[in-house]
This record gives sequence, C-alpha cells and structure tokens, in this order.
Amino acid sequence: MAAAPSSLGMHFREELTCSICLELFTRPKVLPCQHTFCQDCLQDHAGRGGAFQCPNCRQQVRLPCNGVAGLPDNHLVTSLCERLQNQATLSGETREQPQSGHRCSFHPSEKLKLYCKPCQVPLCVDCVEEGHDGHPNISLAKATQERRSSAQVLISEGRSILESYSSFIRGLREKEKTLIEQKQQTDNSIIQTYNQIVQKLTEKKDHLLSESQQNYNKNLVKIQTERDRVLADVNELSAACDQAEQELQQGWVEILSQQTALTDIVGKYRGKAAPTPVQTQPAVFQPTDTTVPVLGHVTVQSLPSAPIPAEPAPIPAEPAPIPAVPAAGGTGHHHGNQRQEKPLSQRVTFGQEGSGTGQFQGPYGVAVSDEGEIFVADYWNQRIQVFTLQGTFVRQFPTVVSGEEKMKPYDVAMDGEGNLWVVGVTRSDEFAVLYNKQGRVLRMFGLQKTGRSRGVAMDTRRNNILITQITGDRPNHHGEVLVFRPDGTLVRTVGQQQGMGYPGYITVDGEVNILVSDWVNSCVYVYNEDGQFLFQFGGEGSGEGQLNDPRGICTDRAGNIIVADGLNRRVEMFDRTGKFLKHITTGMQYPCAVAMAPQGQLVVTDVKNYSVSIFHCY
Repeated sequence: MAAAPSSLGMHFREELTCSICLELFTRPKVLPCQHTFCQDCLQDHAGRGGAFQCPNCRQQVRLPCNGVAGLPDNHLVTSLCERLQNQATLSGETREQPQSGHRCSFHPSEKLKLYCKPCQVPLCVDCVEEGHDGHPNISLAKATQERRSSAQVLISEGRSILESYSSFIRGLREKEKTLIEQKQQTDNSIIQTYNQIVQKLTEKKDHLLSESQQNYNKNLVKIQTERDRVLADVNELSAACDQAEQELQQGWVEILSQQTALTDIVGKYRGKAAPTPVQTQPAVFQPTDTTVPVLGHVTVQSLPSAPIPAEPAPIPAEPAPIPAVPAAGGTGHHHGNQRQEKPLSQRVTFGQEGSGTGQFQGPYGVAVSDEGEIFVADYWNQRIQVFTLQGTFVRQFPTVVSGEEKMKPYDVAMDGEGNLWVVGVTRSDEFAVLYNKQGRVLRMFGLQKTGRSRGVAMDTRRNNILITQITGDRPNHHGEVLVFRPDGTLVRTVGQQQGMGYPGYITVDGEVNILVSDWVNSCVYVYNEDGQFLFQFGGEGSGEGQLNDPRGICTDRAGNIIVADGLNRRVEMFDRTGKFLKHITTGMQYPCAVAMAPQGQLVVTDVKNYSVSIFHCY
C-alpha cells in the first residue's frame, strides 16, 4: 500500500491541472461552459477583448464588466488544490523529521513509554504515579502494534474507496472527451444539412432570376424594335420639313421645285395611322406561402439500460502491436489494448492515461536519437520512457537527481554523443541533468527555482545547452533563453529585448539558428547562433499562419519549421522564413512536444490524449 497515496494523488493532481499552463490551478475561475482555468491564464488568453472562446470546447464566452476577475471562483477546485499542496508538504515534512521519541505533554522531560488500557491514552512513568496508579497498562510499542493492524485495515478500505472515486473521475474525463467529439459531429451534421439546403435554395433562386431575365429581354426587344421603326419615320418626315423651310427662306423658285416632293411625303404620313402602344408581358414573382425549411431535429438518445463501467480496461505490461491510424484529418486515437490493423501505416498512435508501461501522465517532452529511439518525458510519472519508431516499448528509467530523489521532467534533448539532457523540477529545486540512454546520471547543474515549465535544446556544434526560463509574477512575467556550457557555466542570455512572455519550447536548426515558441504572445522568435534577433512570425488566431498557444517546435531536413499549435489542436509547417506552408494534422486534443526522427518521421505528443503519434508521411 505504500505507493497508493502517491498514485492516487497523481490522478487527482492531473484533474486539478490547468489545461493552458499545465500547472496546478492558481485562483481558478469557472466559465459558463463549466471548464476551469487559472485567472492569469484566462487573462492572457482573453487579452483586452470582451469575448473569447473557451480553450477546451470553443464555446463563446462574454466577460463581465470587470473582466476575468469577475468570473465565478471555483471554490471546490481551490479547496482541492490547497489540500493536495498541504498533503505534499506534510509528506515531505514527515520524511524529513528525525525519528526521535515522543515527549509527554504533561512531563516534557519524560518520554511516552506506556499505554493505559482503561483510559486509552499514552503515558510516561510520572503519569502512572500521578493519575493512573493501579490501571492496567502495556508498553506503548505493544499498544501501537495492536492498533496498527486495525488502522491498516481502515486505511486500506479508505484507499480502496478513494481509488473507486479516482476511477470514476477518470471515466468522467473520458466521457467529457467523448461528449465534445459527439457535439462536434452533431454540429458538423447540422452545418452540412444547412449548407445543402442553402445550395438548393441558391440554385432555385438563380433559376428564377434567369426566367425573369429572359422575360425582360423578350419585352425589351419588342420596345426597341418599335422604337427603331418609328424613329425611321420621324427622321424621313423631319428631313423633308427642314429642307422645305430652308428653301422657302432662299426664294420662291426653289420652293416650287420641292413642293411636289414635300406633298408626297406629307401625304404618305397624313393617312397613316398613329403608332399603337407596344404591349409587353412583364414577369411577376409570386412567392410560395411556405414555412422555413426544417433542417432536422436534435434528438437526445435514451440512457442505456445497463450502467457503463467507469474503469477503463488496463493495458498489458508489454504493449501489443500498435494500431495504424489514417493520417488525413488526424482526429482518431486508439487507446487501451492495441492491435495491428495494417502492416504499413502513415501514422502510428500509442499510449493512454496511467502509470503503467506504455502509459503517460503528462508527456511534455520528446526527443529522437540517431538510432531511431523515441525518448518521452513522462512528467507526473517522473520517468523517461523509450519506444521504437513503430511504437513498441523498449525500456524506461526514473529521472533520478540524487539518491532516491526524483524530478518531474519538463523536456528532453539529445546531445552530440547520444546522451540526454533533461530539465525538470523536484519538490524544492530545478535541475538540468545529463543521463546516458540507460538512465545513469552523468552530470547535472542547478537552475533558478521559478515554478514554471522549461524547454531544452542542444547546440551540438558548440556543445551548448539552451534552456528557456520564465521569471516574475503574472502579468509582469518575462521570458528568456539561457545558454550554458555542460559544466553549468552561463554563456549568455537571449531574447530579453523582444518581450518574451512565456517561452515554452526551443530548438536549434541546421544553420544553428535558435527558434523559441512563446505561448502567451502566440508567436515564434528566431535568433542567430550568437543570439541576435532575426525575426518573428505567427500571431494569435486560428487562420493560416496564425497560432494559439504554440508549444513544441522542431525543424526538418529542408529547414522547414514545425510547430505544435496547442489550442488550435493542430500541427503547423512553416518555411525557414516563417511563411505558412500547410497543416500537417488537425483535430488533436492538445499537441504539445514535437521531434524529428533521422529518416524524416515526425513524433508528436498529445498531453490531453495521453498519447504519442508518429507520422511516417505528412
């Protein structure tokens, strides 16, 4: 039972982690859609606008007049976070306290050695003489031993009950994910039906307008034909009259010669009937008295007759072959017991929530060796897990700092000799640790305690380690990149002048340029190898070339830049100048870390889906 409290606390801590900053909630605020986030995270996400989309379900949220601070507090989450922090503090204090004897509160100089059975209190020797003389008593050690077994039974029962609650909450989490996917499918069906009806109405509208145009053209021809005929008569009669007037002014001889012609023309039109009005047949639209077309109906499915078990099926100790997932769209992930669907696939996805082999609790970092081994930083499980490029589990090792102390790993990067630099945090400190591929500590150095996540990358040409760092209190925090030698000597800092908000991940490309993703400013900063600023790209939004909470970053052999676009639930590709090229995949839950394999395969972790995806063709 020794591992139960830790495992149980891990499940609840995951439930109490903000999906924006991936840390324990601070001043949690609940949105109308019932999703909860840190107040400062919401402030960064909402910006200065009066409305924004929920990062989880995309529901539109209107802020009250006093902004994010006016949103309701989640008191239950606040209480649970405080309790979890207190448990961690008490656990640490208990381990650190020396095992000295317990002193009597009435006689501080005496140790408690006896236990009064009638009074059921521990005693020292003086207590026996003063108030418990003649009472049957036994040694305190024996009394403790007698009580230990019954207490252990109660503890076991309590842990079992708590574990059932934990399983139920995990089931609720999976149910929420399914609910989001089902809602998206329903919304897509409604939109598709609407678009189909609009298309049919548009086609009908165009047909009616065409009929109206044809009728108009037919009537217009009648009018123009009659106009041309009458204008010809007008021209002939007008010319004859004008000519006669001109000759009349010149003398009587000319008028005598033209009188006969004028007489004929006037006579021609004297007996001619006046033009009759042209009869047209204008078109009239008669709307059909029909109601608005019914798109369909949203029906609620009836509840199943039998309850759905909340406990997901466990995976075996050695994972089965990994399923093939289609690359297009990127919406499907397979969890639990896995099976081989195709011998060759464009995308392989593996993993699920948990602490067993092949399971993850916060896969925040990933790196790939020259031999094609995938190293995943499994944060809450305090370990590095190793897999092949086919998704097969190889081994794992704990992220030990010294002795039995372990750290939670934020990120991992390969150095030029095939070893791994890992940055992480213990209960009291933060470190950069160099492990070999089997998990043996080779060297390490301390980092400033910030309580914020970090990214790590290697400049293999200069053998420098680059680590992101965020300091200061929100909203006045600022970020930078620290460049170290392997012995921990600080070489330089990068990015202080560009106003970094939260540099989460970092990489070094083939030209030794430094690329840093900033999830607060929703952009990527690019520097040369000496730390001089070159340019930035991105900007908050969901359009092409825009980012929303960018996380992991890497480059391919062509120099293209690949970014995990967290809140947009996609992975993006840009060229080396920051020009948008394409969406590599969309519809992920929350893509976090990315890494490029030697043969061009792309590895992506999904922290909300507790999985790793390998794209063999994209």
